[in-house]
Amino acid sequence: MTNSWRFLKEALESLNANKLRTGLTMLGIVIGVAAVISMLAVGKGAESSITGSIETMGSNLLFVKVNNDATNPSPLTLADAEAIVESGGAPGVLAVAPTVSQNKEISFSGSSLTTSITGLTPDYSSVRNEDVSVGRFISEQDIDNHATVAVIGMDIVDELFGSTTDALGGKLRIGNNLYQVVGVLDSKGGTAFGSSDNQVYVPITTAQSRLFTRSSAYAEVDLISVGAVSSELMNNAMNEVTNILRTRHRISGDEENDFDVFSQETFTEAASSITGVLTVFLGGIAAISLLVGGIGIMNIMLVSVIERTKEIGLRKAVGAREKDILLQFLVESLIIGLVGGLIGVLLGWAISSAISNVAMMSGTVMNAEMSMDSILLSVIFSISVGLVFGIYPARRAAKLEPVEALRSE
Repeated sequence: MTNSWRFLKEALESLNANKLRTGLTMLGIVIGVAAVISMLAVGKGAESSITGSIETMGSNLLFVKVNNDATNPSPLTLADAEAIVESGGAPGVLAVAPTVSQNKEISFSGSSLTTSITGLTPDYSSVRNEDVSVGRFISEQDIDNHATVAVIGMDIVDELFGSTTDALGGKLRIGNNLYQVVGVLDSKGGTAFGSSDNQVYVPITTAQSRLFTRSSAYAEVDLISVGAVSSELMNNAMNEVTNILRTRHRISGDEENDFDVFSQETFTEAASSITGVLTVFLGGIAAISLLVGGIGIMNIMLVSVIERTKEIGLRKAVGAREKDILLQFLVESLIIGLVGGLIGVLLGWAISSAISNVAMMSGTVMNAEMSMDSILLSVIFSISVGLVFGIYPARRAAKLEPVEALRSE
């Protein structure tokens, strides 16, 4: 224990004697650890934000869209959506919400912007977990009458109307027609998956007849959202929807489906997989700076060996063993790696917090998440870098012959 404290004391004295050089050497480790910590935290935060925003769309969700890779695929129609709930062949399905969407310019009182216009049915509110804060949602009467009414998000209110009071009952121009605002959506805030407040909803029949041009003579839809009765019946609901649509589209035997059915879980898993790969990629790039910092440690320790050649010779002349010289220089390298790693963790936390704040200021909720695993891994890696890159200079110092060392200038 006495020898350990002696080595630690001598290492600290040596590093303290060259504060500037020690600080610059440590800087490479600090930057490397901070980069790894912040990149992993941002990647984890992005994953949580994206998967969270997918889950806010509603629970127990299935999505049906056209399979464009199939040969001569039939379009999805309103009749397809109605058949899923009305045929009696899908007891696992609670409700369906067919939609059509397209980006269009909207305007009010001289101000305009381009946003997504979605034509939908009343069931969209329950299937996709959308509620209004004031006013009402699209009704069945609106669908039957092809009404020119709209439900808008808070971003639209802020940019065009200024307040919900002014928005409700206001006349919004979309294309060649004026649409009365009958409701304002609850604010959900921006996410990495997109702003849920930047939406304009209109009756699906109105969108099909007045806003969007479709080449098909049928009441074609872009997407059918399906709400399952429960999460336990998701697979049953998926099979039921598949069987009903195969029958309606006259697909038999081993023929490829001209539609795709996805679960919400599929989107979540895909998003997690993509962000996971991205996080590892970013962390790997950041880790390269740690290796650069290790090379800096080795370079400075080699310079230190040359400068302290006579000191090494004197120590060996009075009885210091090769092991003692080796440990002295290794302890110096380890201290640089350890202290640099700890400072790097603090800097990484500061960078992660700054990125989260910038994202929040830009309207995106993305909280960088630092995990204990990433902190421990980074610190252990920084210590290992100090050890590995300090071995060669330490061995070189330990192998110096006392006579040759004393004769050096």
